[in-house]
Amino acid sequence: MSSVSSDSSGFDSGVVACPALFIAAPSSGQGKTTVTAAMARLFQRQGYRVRVFKTGPDYLDPQILEQASGQPVVPLDLWMAGDAFCRQALYDAAKTADLILIEGAMGLFDGEPSSADLAIRFGVPVALLMDVKGMAQTAAAIAVGLANYRQELQVAGLIANGCGTARHAQLIREALPAALPLLATLGRDEAVALPERHLGLVQPSEAKDDMERRLETGADWLQASGLTQLPPPVNFAPVPEGERAQQSALEARTENALQGMTIAVAKDAAFTFIYQANLDLLTHFGARVVFFSPLSDSTVPAADALWLPGGYPELHVEALSGNDTMRASLQAFYESGKVILAECGGFMYCLEALVDLQGQTFPMAGLLPGEAVMRPRGGCQGMQTAPLPEGDVRGHAHHRSVSRNTPEPFAFGRRQRHPAPGESLFHQRGLTASYLHLFFPSNPVAMARLWNPGFEADAAQRADK
Repeated sequence: MSSVSSDSSGFDSGVVACPALFIAAPSSGQGKTTVTAAMARLFQRQGYRVRVFKTGPDYLDPQILEQASGQPVVPLDLWMAGDAFCRQALYDAAKTADLILIEGAMGLFDGEPSSADLAIRFGVPVALLMDVKGMAQTAAAIAVGLANYRQELQVAGLIANGCGTARHAQLIREALPAALPLLATLGRDEAVALPERHLGLVQPSEAKDDMERRLETGADWLQASGLTQLPPPVNFAPVPEGERAQQSALEARTENALQGMTIAVAKDAAFTFIYQANLDLLTHFGARVVFFSPLSDSTVPAADALWLPGGYPELHVEALSGNDTMRASLQAFYESGKVILAECGGFMYCLEALVDLQGQTFPMAGLLPGEAVMRPRGGCQGMQTAPLPEGDVRGHAHHRSVSRNTPEPFAFGRRQRHPAPGESLFHQRGLTASYLHLFFPSNPVAMARLWNPGFEADAAQRADK
């Protein structure tokens, strides 16, 4: 890696070189997380410090990638997080990492912005991943088409997933042009494939030993196929000077916005959908973050505000419903008027009841009228902006339930590319609730206002003194 210099403002101004690879596929279901995690484990166990990023909004894949690499995983999304956030996250990682891996989302060119847009923006070469079961030379033809669809895209080669035999791999290798080599193969092995459920992959915390076996087996496959060397280095630069000046002004405006506050965050098997970037922003503002379990704790810890993030409350509905002391504690916290943010699974928990797939109804915390009803199929997903009174905050929806008999929402989410109203947004007392998962760094000022409505007045008073 190159040295890093600083300008007179104290910001890093140098470029850092770090080996990097972007794993993308022609569609979902090709095995991107499996291969990215296996690659991370392969180089991690060789002593390299591997940093992995996930394209787009996602909570489940990053948990697996974090277990594989032993390092935190950050979402990169040019719309939700913004160019400056993504650029700085990659730059900071490059300063300490030996390898950066980025897992794509959906198909390589799907979405606006797409995985290809992200790879092109930061000059990261793409490893095309394809499930080649049922084809040989055709896999090469598809790979060539993808590699040449956009001239700006750098493609390092092809990774063949589900490759049945050495002869199968040879047929694909011989059909590929010299500029598009076969980088690695993974066989058809159920011991490598990652288990799934509704909304995505199974959380590794539910079967950590099994996940370890899968990661190690996948790494063995890649190593046996000849993937032993790091990819070439990529130059990563910090945000431009003008944007750095804006960042300085923003930080000065929100400095100590949550100083002295304690924010309690629900975190257990039912509530796991938490972006580390959101927690980092809270602590950057000066807040003390404490975690608690609505499943096993009896009361909410002493706190000034409460965050109920998303997760899988439907998988733990009996335990949540049966924890009467916790539900009473939440109701008392709500009655006090303190700030509560409830997102998706947390929103479901705030309602009066949750109806499972068998039609059974379970009492929930009852902070808001209404109930959440699980659906066997279908659902809602997509990028949206939450027009909060404190300011617009970007985020996304991804759920398999619907809410009914709820109060009149104060607003609806704005979809990224569709005029139809998005998710309902509710506000009662200090509670803000919705199916939306918010990405706090998309509008730090708005999030500071939400958590501490008086922070700007407090800052003005300090300035007067």
